[in-house]
Amino acid sequence: MIDGKARRAIAWRLNKRVMMVRVFSRIRSLMLIVGCIAGLAGCAGSVAPEIKRLPERVELSGTFYRGQSYQSGPQVLASLLSRQGIVITPGLLDKPLHLPGAEDRLQQNMQNLAREYGMVVYPLDSHLPALLTQVAAGYPVMVRFTEGSAFWAEPRYAILAGYNRQKQTVLLRAGMDRRLLMGFSSFESAFENAGGWAILIQKPDQIPANVDQQRWLKAASDLAQSGQEQAAARAKKALTTK
Repeated sequence: MIDGKARRAIAWRLNKRVMMVRVFSRIRSLMLIVGCIAGLAGCAGSVAPEIKRLPERVELSGTFYRGQSYQSGPQVLASLLSRQGIVITPGLLDKPLHLPGAEDRLQQNMQNLAREYGMVVYPLDSHLPALLTQVAAGYPVMVRFTEGSAFWAEPRYAILAGYNRQKQTVLLRAGMDRRLLMGFSSFESAFENAGGWAILIQKPDQIPANVDQQRWLKAASDLAQSGQEQAAARAKKALTTK
C-alpha cells in the first residue's frame, strides 16, 4: 500500500514533469515562430544582384491616358507614343487596332502599329531585373500582367514607370490609376501569369540599356518590313555609333 505522503510525492513529480514538457513545448514553438519570421524577413529582403546595382528609387514622368481596364491596350500604347512626340489619343487607335473585334490579336496589332509610326519595338527578357534596368535608364516599359482575384482575373496592359528598391515595390500606370504600387513578388507573379511579355517602344536612335545587338537588329528588320526603311536604317546606324 502507498500511503498519502508517497502519493503526494508521486503526484508532485508527475506534475513537475508535465510542467517541464509544457515549458519545452512552448520554447520549441517560440523558436519555430522566430525562425519562420526570420525566414520570411530574409525572403522579403532578398533582391537580385542586378537590381542592387540600380539607383534606389526611380519614377518616370510622361503622358498617361487613364481609362477602363478593358481599354488598357490602346490607353498604354497611346501614352507611350505621346511620350515619343506623336500626337495621338487612345480613341484614335481603336480603328487601326481593329477594336472592338480583334482583341485576340491586340498584342501583335499594337506592335505593328507602333512600327507604322516609325518606332522600334524591342522585346525584353521576362524577369524583373531586365525590366527595372530599362526604367532606371529612363525608358518606360509596356508590360502585360494579370489583374483580378483567384476567382476572376484577366490580362491587362500597363506602363512600368518606376520602382523603389528599398520598399521592393514597382510603380505601374494602369487603368484609372496613375500610381499603382505593387510588391516585387506580387508583380512578378502577375507578370508571369500573363505570359511574361514586355517591350520597349523606342525611337530609332534610342538604344536600350544593356542592348542585345542581335535583338535590336531583328527589331530594326521588323521595322523595315513594315515600310519604315529609313527609320530602320537609322536604328542600325545608332547601334554602331552608340
